[in-house]
Amino acid sequence: MATKTTMSFSYLCIFALFAVLAVSEAADFLGGSTNAWKIPTSASDTLNQWAAANRFQVGDSLVWKYDKEKDSVIQVTREDYLSCNTSSPIAEHKDGATAVNLARSGAYYFVSGAEGACEKGEKVIVVVMAERRRGAGLAPAPAPTPTTASEGPAVAPTSGGGKTAVGLKGAAVSAVLVLGWWRE
Repeated sequence: MATKTTMSFSYLCIFALFAVLAVSEAADFLGGSTNAWKIPTSASDTLNQWAAANRFQVGDSLVWKYDKEKDSVIQVTREDYLSCNTSSPIAEHKDGATAVNLARSGAYYFVSGAEGACEKGEKVIVVVMAERRRGAGLAPAPAPTPTTASEGPAVAPTSGGGKTAVGLKGAAVSAVLVLGWWRE
């Protein structure tokens, strides 16, 4: 039969494992959410508003769903984003179900490859927060300066966006484990 010290150590290890998993899990974000990858229906409902409502971190992925016969997702520079220039892309995706890994912090610029769609608002800036390191400050990396009010970059919200549920699940599991340890 296990001693109380051994059981306590086991619970502590399990608690630590769940705490690490809850904090470090990467998320997949559906590009544009319910608005999808398409021309916005109104000036007040842009893809950049969707991006601003989410908190993107290094290791997350953007998943784009679109009709590959009519559209594509093109990653471009800031300058090409502003002018809707698709002639020298960083990356071009035409498969209809594209996943882009956000491997670094900073701004990512995406435009539509469909004729005239970028000019009509089918484009987005995704700002990925800087990774936190020990001893680093709590402020996220500054967002790029917008050129106009409607073309502003995605600013990280104060909430955890799509990751809140993972953190809460991890906290709940951890609480159950700790309470189980105290009952012994």
